[in-house]
Amino acid sequence: MDIFKAIGDSKGPSTIRTVEMHTSGEPTRIIISGFPTLEGETLLGKRRYASERHEIDRIRKWLMREPRGHEGMYGGILVQETELTRSGEADIGVLFCHNEGYSTMCGHATIALGRFLVDSQDTEVFPRRKALQLQTNNDRETFTVLRLHAPCGVVNVYVPTTLEGTSDITKPVRFRSVPSFVSSPEHGISLDVPSDIAWPKLIERTAHNKAPLTISMEVAYGGAFYALVNSAELGFTGLRGSDLDYKELAEAARIIRILLNNNPQARQSFRHPHEPDLGFLYGVTVVDSAMPSIGLSQDEKSETGICFFADEQIDRSPTGSCVSARVPLAVDRGRLSYGGVVVQFPGNAFRGRAVERMEKGYIVEIEGFAYYTGAATFTPPQKGIDAMGEGFELKLPV
Repeated sequence: MDIFKAIGDSKGPSTIRTVEMHTSGEPTRIIISGFPTLEGETLLGKRRYASERHEIDRIRKWLMREPRGHEGMYGGILVQETELTRSGEADIGVLFCHNEGYSTMCGHATIALGRFLVDSQDTEVFPRRKALQLQTNNDRETFTVLRLHAPCGVVNVYVPTTLEGTSDITKPVRFRSVPSFVSSPEHGISLDVPSDIAWPKLIERTAHNKAPLTISMEVAYGGAFYALVNSAELGFTGLRGSDLDYKELAEAARIIRILLNNNPQARQSFRHPHEPDLGFLYGVTVVDSAMPSIGLSQDEKSETGICFFADEQIDRSPTGSCVSARVPLAVDRGRLSYGGVVVQFPGNAFRGRAVERMEKGYIVEIEGFAYYTGAATFTPPQKGIDAMGEGFELKLPV
């Protein structure tokens, strides 16, 4: 018996097929077939249905977690029909998923999905693929526009395309998401950190100048809400040294998230103005702005950051939706004019710029590169027999 062929050709009702990609090192497991039909009149309703139904969320867990995934795995579940595809406002929908549940926006996965959906000619996977049109801009660059319905709204994705109709790997994919805006007060948010839960670097910083255990941060929205805090506020000298203690940094981010969620005044900063399902703190990003700006214009700046999101998951990429949030923050605080923010990170950088002022915030354009890493067929764990196959997380003590 050819086991490889038997599994690869399996057509069981619970067999999941995926295309595997990465964007700046952050994986996207694109689920192209086998995921159950999600009930709900709206995409947010389908997201709610997926998270509340054990038999559905069980699939997310065994796809994202070990032994099939890992603590940093990220997924995109294609939703062929939503209320906005029916109205003609979108071409296809997606639900993003991770180790904890389902997010509302994801930039790195959007970049990967843009490439994949342009490359795909399978109308079962993408029924409206043939409706996509090649366009040419003023620089005579050929690209395809994809209207992706994410839980936060429609995201316009611009995919450089060859004359053969496939994505051009040599050029970055761009996307423009929903309006991004700063939601914290002009002076930011100050948090008092109880001494019994403070991390060592913060205690060292405050002991040096006999200051209270208080840290300042901002909150901004880029399709999801992020708390943004400078590494120096937390007692770290930056994010690039070999002596950086990632465990301590992760613990600091975890404590910040708990304190923000338990602070009624701070919670006002991640209330969405229109949709309650979008009103939650998705991640905490520690920022290092002390980055060299070689080769950049005066209207551009360089910075990096590490994003901790969901259940202490670490984004390997610069976090596209967080870059969308960081741009309006930089513009509103006078650190950036209409230009760009280059987020330097191991591998490829993301580039972000404000392209349109809105009544509340800005439309931000993000660009980056995504690459294929493979394709896979996953079979479900046998209930009552393969307990570990249901998905598990291995977390070392802090």
